[in-house]
Amino acid sequence: MIQDLVMKNRSFRRFQEDFSISEDTLRQLVELARFSPSGANLQPLKFILSRDRGKNALIFPHLAWAGYLRDWDGPEEGERPSAYIIILGDRELSKKFGCDHGIAAQSMLLGAAEKELGGCMIGSIDREGLRNSLGIPEKCEILLILALGKPAERVVLETTNVEGDIKYWRDEEGIHHVPKRPLDELILE
Repeated sequence: MIQDLVMKNRSFRRFQEDFSISEDTLRQLVELARFSPSGANLQPLKFILSRDRGKNALIFPHLAWAGYLRDWDGPEEGERPSAYIIILGDRELSKKFGCDHGIAAQSMLLGAAEKELGGCMIGSIDREGLRNSLGIPEKCEILLILALGKPAERVVLETTNVEGDIKYWRDEEGIHHVPKRPLDELILE
């Protein structure tokens, strides 16, 4: 059921780094993106796959992990993603990418959840540093990165408090709490 997949698809930021994700699995996730809707059917997205420790180590330092967790610099060694999918926009195919990359990313993350994997959609990226580290061509705009792996943390959804605070947080046991606004607050009459 789609609701089950959506509920399993949390933003995981700590992983079992030694868990290997196959090239075939990454390609299957990109296949889901390939079949996802695209504005004017331009299909301008390109993808860089990484499952190699060396290449992953080139990607990791260019990412910011959790803005609300001010005292946390991201996953430590052993908790880092075992794979990444970098989503690029090919400027030779389109100058604007609309929401194509968001749709593609969600499709891939739902596919990952179906495979008992977890991920985090990351938009806070040192784009020029990453471009230089990986030799990404100038014709490609770096849009998003999916960090992927076997989750090594528990993420709990809860309703926002009376003040409406939406900042996620971790408790003393390391459980990641994510407040969500109530449904009645989202639907306007």
